[in-house]
Amino acid sequence: MSLVEYSEVVQEGDVVIVFLGHDAMMPVHVRSGAQTQTRYGAIRHSSDLIGRRFGSKVTCSKGGWVYVLHPTPELWTLNLPHRTQILYSTDIATITLMLDLKPGAVVCESGTGSGSLSHAILRTIAPTGHLHTVEFHTERAQKAREEFVRHRVGHLVTVRNQDVCRQGFGVEGVADAVFLDIPSPWEAIQHAKAAIKRQGGRVCSFSPCIEQVQQTCEALVASGLQELLTLEVLLRVHDVRSVTLPLPDFGPEDDQHTHTHTHTQPAPGNAVVTVKTATPPREMAGHTGYLTFATKVRE
Repeated sequence: MSLVEYSEVVQEGDVVIVFLGHDAMMPVHVRSGAQTQTRYGAIRHSSDLIGRRFGSKVTCSKGGWVYVLHPTPELWTLNLPHRTQILYSTDIATITLMLDLKPGAVVCESGTGSGSLSHAILRTIAPTGHLHTVEFHTERAQKAREEFVRHRVGHLVTVRNQDVCRQGFGVEGVADAVFLDIPSPWEAIQHAKAAIKRQGGRVCSFSPCIEQVQQTCEALVASGLQELLTLEVLLRVHDVRSVTLPLPDFGPEDDQHTHTHTHTQPAPGNAVVTVKTATPPREMAGHTGYLTFATKVRE
């Protein structure tokens, strides 16, 4: 199993996503002889998981059942252990698009945090790209290294435990894109510019406050980066449901008049029709942060 390559069957050492129903999921590290307790009873790794095909329905010890899913970056984002606040798929999809990430790309990231965006980047740049990610916090950096190895993407990523604002990313002139998610991104703009290749590289900064965005934009302009753009991405999910409507009665046809009837009456027998309609939610998730993008032109 790898988060960037699909496998058919579960093997020892894999990380699988156990789907419990009603959007309830949990990650499980598969180990021979181990057990995992769920609301439906125990899952025995040796007999219930190892050798099973991903997507299989597994019966627990109490008779209930769960599905065993192959991990993806999207599922990992929903199930990862939170060491910091994380980015979710709505912002991640926009970042991947606007930074023009593709297989073989070299990306610099700071900070690593809980690794939500890191896994999505790795899936996009595999199998020949590389991620250089910087985390200031020593324990979080070590946890990220361990997760990348456990998810079998360690060969695609280098984790550095350092202050990106003072020490940079550890590489220069090679990155196709740089992503910043730190409290003062304007202090790392020069390091980001130095890490990017000679032309065409892109920079993205995520900040929750508009004051951070203003300072970052000033630093981007001062460093010579161009094509500045700031976005706020809001997810608005519509509810599709069936609605029953009465059929109108336009009256008998009148061949002697060309005018159109403007008044309608309900059809005889209270005839109705059922149609599908989509309605926006009364409440929705609000602001998460601002995404600011810029481009490095030829030096």
